[in-house]
Order: sequence, then structure tokens, then C-alpha cells
Amino acid sequence: MGRLWWRRPPLPAAVGSPAWRGATAYGALAAVALAGLLHYIPGPPRGAVTAAQAVAQGRTDAAFHRIILPDLAVIEAGGISDASLARIGRIHGVRQVLAMDGAKVTSGSTGVSVIGVDPQQFRSWTPLSTASDQRLWTALDSGGFIATTSVRRALHLRNGSLYPLTGTATVNLRFAGAAPLGIGGIDIVVSSKVSARLGLIHHVAALISAPGVPMRKLRHQVRAALGGSTGKLIKLRQGPEIQSTAPVPAGPPANYIQLFQESAAKYCPGLPWTVLAAIGQIESGDGANTGPSSAGALGPMQFLPSTWAAWGISAFGVPGPPDIMNPFDAVPSAARYLCAAGGSTAAGLPGAIFAYNHADWYVAEVLGLARQYQQAYG
Repeated sequence: MGRLWWRRPPLPAAVGSPAWRGATAYGALAAVALAGLLHYIPGPPRGAVTAAQAVAQGRTDAAFHRIILPDLAVIEAGGISDASLARIGRIHGVRQVLAMDGAKVTSGSTGVSVIGVDPQQFRSWTPLSTASDQRLWTALDSGGFIATTSVRRALHLRNGSLYPLTGTATVNLRFAGAAPLGIGGIDIVVSSKVSARLGLIHHVAALISAPGVPMRKLRHQVRAALGGSTGKLIKLRQGPEIQSTAPVPAGPPANYIQLFQESAAKYCPGLPWTVLAAIGQIESGDGANTGPSSAGALGPMQFLPSTWAAWGISAFGVPGPPDIMNPFDAVPSAARYLCAAGGSTAAGLPGAIFAYNHADWYVAEVLGLARQYQQAYG
């Protein structure tokens, strides 16, 4: 049986920024409070066009390349040192590390928990609908701020208006909009440039993606990398159970979501369409990165040409030979391949995903992202 082996190299861990400290009393207390609140929240769709809703020519307007699922968070009231972040990044199986500034500041008389991030790095760690909203990330990178929906309502925020945030200094920022952030305990997001002006604690927290490492082992190794720190470790990883309950659309697919749904229903009954969606997002960002990879894989589902020769079909695409670059051919072909590997049953699904990419961490990541699709679209 042919197999699809390739994976893109991980994005570089965010461990190289120069250290500085804004550990004011309010900031240190906020970091401790954040440790008790931080948790993962997959976001529902917001009605905006997402990365999985633009099929035309297998491309997407969203600039981000993929979704990253966090497995563990680290909270350190005084800030995580660059040396500790570097050690965490070198742990075997850790694929991504994202450091964040943070503290509790005030807006008017209301206290809010704020993080400061590199917008283009943090974007990939947010729920699908948020990561796909180019307008939000452009505004954040330009010095605006994003808030959760509950904070927008509590503070009566209006898009485009200026609001004061007060940390060690008061900074007037433009509200870019509300969106699910994916991490509980966070009210507002600003860019790293703005966090310095507010006096947030530098690298008060970090998100870690290590899908192939058992949680107990990961916690032990991260604790060791922190060098005896008393920082808080918070599990964010979710279990692998998924379902596929969304009705299959009638007629030809008009977007990636429908394409995943109809391909699973037609070419592999019993295969959760969310698994196809997760693979498409992980492998190419739904057509944003179609290769060729270093191994020669191509197209939105990243088939090796040899595998495509055995499994590629003309399905929803234009008449003619199967086109590895056409999502209307590639997604149904992936469903067909997964089905042959046992993906039509719950018992066989992990093995089928493993056949698609021979790595246990890949199986865990696909199943985790599939759950996010189910919660957002199911």
C-alpha cells in the first residue's frame, strides 16, 4: 500500500527574544491568577470566511499556514527565562513553543488579563475561525487589541474606537474586534510591541505543542527544563474521541467543509469528515502550501506522486485524469486511501491515520484537530 510520509518542518520556537522584566506587584499577582484559569477552549464559527471555506483553485485567502494544538502551558509569575525556553524547545518531541508576555491591567476601573504576543506566531494557536480572520491579525499587528466576546460586552467595546489600558503606563489602543482566543483566562491580546509599553511581565507564560509525548513524561521534562522553578504547569491536551454528526450537503461541494463532508460520505462511509478536514489543514493549510515538499509531495492533501498514481481519482474535479493539485480530486482520493487503510471504523481509524503519516504524534494531532472541527462545525 502506498503511503503519505511528508510533514513540513515545525515553525521555529519563540525563544530568541531579549529578556526584560516588568514584574510589578500587580503583574505578579495576575500571573498567579492566570495559572488557575488557563485552559483550552475550541472556538465556534463566527460567520466569517475561514481557511476551510475557500476552495477555488485549492487556495485560501488566509495568511496563516496551519493550526497548532497546545498540549501544555507553563505559567511563571516572574517570567520564564530565555534559557528555560530554549531547554523546553530542545525536549525530544516538542515541536512548537510560544512564549507570551502577560499581566492584569485595567481598562477604566475594570481589571482584565492581557497577553502580549507575536501576532503571526500566536495566530496559529487560536481556533480556526479566529486564525482565519485576516482583518483581526492585521489590526493587532498594527497596534490594536483583540478581546473575547464577554469582555467586549462587559466593557461595551466598539470596533475601531480607542480605549485606555493601564499597566505601568496608560496606552490608548484601538479595538480590533472580538473573537474566540482558544485559551481561557485571557481577556485581551496585544502585540509584543504594545506589551512592552504596558509593562507586561516578559514571557510570563508559554504554550507547548508536543503531540507525540505522553503527558506525564512531558510534564516531568518541562519541569526539569525550568530548573527547579515553582511555575505552574497546566494540561491543555484533549482526548482523541471524535464524532461526525453534521449533515451532508446536497449537490456539489461549494467549499472545503462541504468537500470534506461529501468526500467522506461518498468515498468512505463511516470515516469522520472531520479527520479529512484535520489532515487537509495540517498538511497544506487547506491549499495554502501545496508543495512540492522536500520529499516531493504535492497538492492540498500532500500526496507523493507514487501514492497518487495508485490512489488518485477524478471525483468532483473537472473531466480528465486525476489532478493531484485539484482539491476536488485530492480530498476524495485521501478519503479513498484512508478507507483502504481501515478508516471507516472507529477501531481502524488511528491505524489509517498512521498509514497516512507514520508517526504517533501525527495521529494524536489529527484526532485533536478533528475534534476542534467537530465542535466548530458539527
